[in-house]
Amino acid sequence: MRARRRSTVTWVAAIVIAHLIVSVVHGIAHVRAQVLMSVPANIFVSGVIVAGPLLGLLLLRRTRPVGSALIAATLTASCIFGLVNHFMLASPDHVAHVAEEARPLFAATAGLLALTETAGAILSVRLMRQGMQLS
Repeated sequence: MRARRRSTVTWVAAIVIAHLIVSVVHGIAHVRAQVLMSVPANIFVSGVIVAGPLLGLLLLRRTRPVGSALIAATLTASCIFGLVNHFMLASPDHVAHVAEEARPLFAATAGLLALTETAGAILSVRLMRQGMQLS
């Protein structure tokens, strides 16, 4: 059981780091596509999408239940935000409405964000459940 938990922690950490890298590249795609975001959206991106999973990762070392819960919550919120803004709402942030020359990078990173956010949230919930089985 302990080895499985360690393996899950390793996967969660790898996904959080991959998510950070994809987030940075997606930010570059936003700049290239000239897709500006509102102040509240920028606060959400900075606090929830970027900082939240990293803080959760730091907390995993001290208090695994809190760290895994924070990662699960922030990646779930990030995924919902991204799916709505990139694939559902008709807006300049929708992958189909981005400038054609920036669309491949923008769409690829939007998809990779959804993938890392979903995988990270699922594995973080699994990590929380593994911790509860010990109690």
